[in-house]
Amino acid sequence: MAWNEPGGNGNKDPWGGGNRGDNQGPPDLDEILANLQKKFSGLFGGKGGGSRSTASGSGGGLGIGLVVALIFILWMATGFYKVEEAERGVVLRFGAHVDTTEKGLHWHWPKPVESVEKVNVAERRQVPYKATVLTQDENIIDLQGTLQYKIDNAEKFLFNVRNPETSLNHAIESAIRLSVGQSKMDFIITEGRNEIAFRIQRTVQDIVDQYGTGISIIEVNIQDVNPPQAVRQAFQDVIQAREDKQRAINEAEAYRNEVLPKARGAAARILEEADAYEKEVVARAEGEAERFTKLLKEYNKAPQVTRDRLYLDMMESVLNNSSKVMVDVKGGNNLLYLPLDKLMQRSEENAQASQGLSQTQQRELLKEVNRLRSQPTTTNTRSREVR
Repeated sequence: MAWNEPGGNGNKDPWGGGNRGDNQGPPDLDEILANLQKKFSGLFGGKGGGSRSTASGSGGGLGIGLVVALIFILWMATGFYKVEEAERGVVLRFGAHVDTTEKGLHWHWPKPVESVEKVNVAERRQVPYKATVLTQDENIIDLQGTLQYKIDNAEKFLFNVRNPETSLNHAIESAIRLSVGQSKMDFIITEGRNEIAFRIQRTVQDIVDQYGTGISIIEVNIQDVNPPQAVRQAFQDVIQAREDKQRAINEAEAYRNEVLPKARGAAARILEEADAYEKEVVARAEGEAERFTKLLKEYNKAPQVTRDRLYLDMMESVLNNSSKVMVDVKGGNNLLYLPLDKLMQRSEENAQASQGLSQTQQRELLKEVNRLRSQPTTTNTRSREVR
């Protein structure tokens, strides 16, 4: 039933205004604000003015409760936070570490109760350095380069050291002086850079581990190592001379690697040829000895026949390479001597000369050659060679 209907609340209104006339309108806005102010004052120990009804007090308390609940929900919602894959979330409760969270969506008590510090543990950070250091042989060098590191433990990085990066710079300087002070200048400038960089990295890692900084050293690079400016040119000349020496050594080794295999191959070939010649001579000698042994057996059986056969074989082998032919004429004392080598040579010369002749001249020349060939030359027993 409405408050202004018959049988209802009479002339009482819900705004706590008491009895009003029938022709009085709704309460104004200033009165409502004043009532709310009094109720808030009552909640915090103040005293509200005027008399209020029970219904008015309960309605105001419900509205304030809703406002407080809404504010509380919004405050709790501010506690949600997101941690990326490369990050770690360090949760602090009134400044004290209570938890470390990894990637994902998380919630914590909002400020001022708890807070979250996000630390990137996958980022490769770089610190440049430059130092003038005294070497073991009491020389001075200028050394510069870079050091790369990453955060290995977020809690240690935030709480164990007040300023971890400053501590890291101090550790780098100490490590450089320690590592360079144990080596000579020539070694550092020439071939010792990698070893010095490794020493620096190991020493810096030991120092930051002792401090508990939560830092992991990834790599140390030495970009430039120079002697002092006053003697730099002399050292450059020394380095150039060493490089020339090394280049000459490399060229000599390359030549040796080229010549030695060839010499070894030639020596091996000569040895193989000598071995083959030895086997050939031995085999030939053994074969001749065996043949002679068999021939001796045949000679013992028929000496005359074997002697004649040996003579004929020898004459055949001698006359087989001869270009002269002697024909014994039966019933006469003369021998026919045919100088085939001379005839063949003359025939070739005539053939070469006839290349520029006509066909008729060539036929006549050929007839003359055939006539000379067919005409025998008679000699006595000691025949003369026809020139």
